[in-house]
Amino acid sequence: MVTVAEATHAGDQRGDAKAGQGKKAAGGRARRSRTRTRSHGGFRDPLSVGERPQAPWHPWPLSEMLILIGAVGTVVGMARLGHGGISNGGPVLFAGLAAVVLGTLEITWREHNAGYRSHTLILALLPVVVFHSVLALVLAAFTTVPRLFNVGLLFVDAAIFALLFKVLRARFLDARARVVSRL
Repeated sequence: MVTVAEATHAGDQRGDAKAGQGKKAAGGRARRSRTRTRSHGGFRDPLSVGERPQAPWHPWPLSEMLILIGAVGTVVGMARLGHGGISNGGPVLFAGLAAVVLGTLEITWREHNAGYRSHTLILALLPVVVFHSVLALVLAAFTTVPRLFNVGLLFVDAAIFALLFKVLRARFLDARARVVSRL
C-alpha cells in the first residue's frame, strides 16, 4: 500500500516529466485504499492494539443483544414506575439494568483480557460498588447503620479497589505485551 506521502516523495525524486502523472496515480490508489480500509474497519481507537477479540459465540452478537434488550427493559421499567410505582415497574427496571451490566461487563472483560483495550477502572470499580451496596442494604435491613460506619466502609472500598486495580492492570499489561509481540 502506497501512502500519499510516499508517492509524493517518490515523484519528487524522479525529476522527469512523468513525475506529476506518477503522483496523481499513486495518490488515487492511496486514497482508494484508505477509503477501503475505513469502510471495512470503521472507527479505529488509537489506544487499542490488534484486532477486537471475538466472543466464543462469534456469529451471534449475544452481548450486544443483551445490552439492547436490557436498554429496552430499562425504558419500559421506567415508564411503568410512573403508572404503578415500584411494584409495577421495579422488576422490569432491575432486570433491564442487570442485562445491560452483564452485556457490558462481558465485552469489557473480553477486551481487557485479550490486551485489546484497557478497562481496568470499570472492572476494578464494579465489584467494589456491588460489595458496598450489598453490605449497606443487608445492614440497613436489620439495623440502623451509623454514618461513621459508612465512612469506615469507604476506606475498605478504597483498599479493595486499589488491590483489584493493581491486579487487573498487571493482567492487561501482560496481555498487551503478548499482542504486541505477535504484531
